[in-house]
Parts: sequence; C-alpha cells; structure tokens
Amino acid sequence: MACGFSSRRKGQKKSSAGSERSPEDKTGEFMRSTMLDIDSRLRVATAVEQNETLASQRVFEILKRRGHPEAPPPTITDGWGGIDDAMVNVYGQVPEYGGRGRPPTLKRPGDGWLYLQMVKQHDEQGHFTGTKLKAIYGELTDLIKLLGASTAYIERDNLTSRMFNARQNRKTLAFSKKLENHRAAAIWEDGYYNLVKFHKSLRLPVDHIPGRKWQQRTPMMAAGLADHAWSVKELLTTIPLGC
Repeated sequence: MACGFSSRRKGQKKSSAGSERSPEDKTGEFMRSTMLDIDSRLRVATAVEQNETLASQRVFEILKRRGHPEAPPPTITDGWGGIDDAMVNVYGQVPEYGGRGRPPTLKRPGDGWLYLQMVKQHDEQGHFTGTKLKAIYGELTDLIKLLGASTAYIERDNLTSRMFNARQNRKTLAFSKKLENHRAAAIWEDGYYNLVKFHKSLRLPVDHIPGRKWQQRTPMMAAGLADHAWSVKELLTTIPLGC
C-alpha cells in the first residue's frame, strides 16, 4: 500500500491563554491528518490533534494496529513538517549499544523507509511558482516511480472533505465548539466517504450488462473490503468491530 497524507485545520476559535498549550487544552486551532491509499482512495486512518506532528503520530499508531506493525507504508505528502518525526516516534528503534561511548537513547528511522515530500514554491509576493520534490527517506528516483510526482488526489480529497464537513471551514459559524463533536464528525465523514459515496475515478467499464457502461465503486469496494455500496441506514445500524 502506498499512501498520501492530507492535513486540514479545524475551524475553532483561538485560545486566549497564550501560545503554550497543555495536552488537556481542547480549545484553539487543531490539525486533522488523514492517510489516503493511492490506489483505492480509501481513507485508512484519521486523527485530530493540537498540531500536525501529534495528529500524524496518532495516524501511524492506528496504522501500526491495522496491518503495518513493523514499518510505515510508502508515503507522499506536501511540505508540511512533522510527519517524519511522527514516523520515527512510532516506528523508529533505538540502535543497539556497541560498547563504546554513551549508549544511544534516540530513536532512528529504519532501513527501507520510503517518504517523499512535494514542497510548493512561492515568490516574494506569495504567488505559487512550482513544486520541488524532496526525498526524506529513500532514493528520489525510486520514490517518484512508486508514488508519482503529484499530490493532486490529496488536494482533491481536501476539497471533498471541506465540502462534506462544514466544521472545517474557516471564519464561519460552523466551527466546532467541542473537540469531541469535531472528532465524531470526522469519523462520520470518513465512514460515509469510504462506504457509501461512489468515486468517479474508481469506476470500471462493463460490457456484459445491457444499458450500463460503468460499475460504480466506493473506496471500500476498490480496496476489496466490501462487495457493495452501503446505504446510510446500513452505516448507522451496523456494529463495527474494534480495530
């Protein structure tokens, strides 16, 4: 599985308690990070935390429980920082002590990790001028061959998310007043996106059904995790297994 990361700010009023925030602070600006599978467009994990590093770390912790216990999947993101730190915090290992000097205490990235950043470039007036690919882990040519040189599908997912969930709109009355409500709305949005909504980019041509040109698919169908598109009633009445 090759994945892309998307990050969005939560539209909540800023806290007046200064720049330093405690982990218990549930007011102010929050970041939502989502891991998106490139092939199926499935949102495989989502987290809402105070900053991108914490949100990304929660996403990797979820992935570690859902099929990636040893190393992070190949990943492409935009130029936002903190994701490489999150990878190391969750998957990194402290090197074995060689017997000389001080024993190592810091975690280090593992061999074979693949992480590519697409950094947007701007001029002095802030106008977009192009992109620059940056290999964080792995060789640049191998990363481009595997992950591509564009995050357009991630940007499209950002737009889809903002259209679905008005709580992420900035400078409106739709911002979340409670962090728990915002997290619940994110879970509901991802459930509808993965199980109910058809995606045009996932449809398959059919020639054996008269009067039909396409077989519509949801991300869960494209990933082989569902055999049909769910209804909203099915989504609301099905009891999920813990994962």
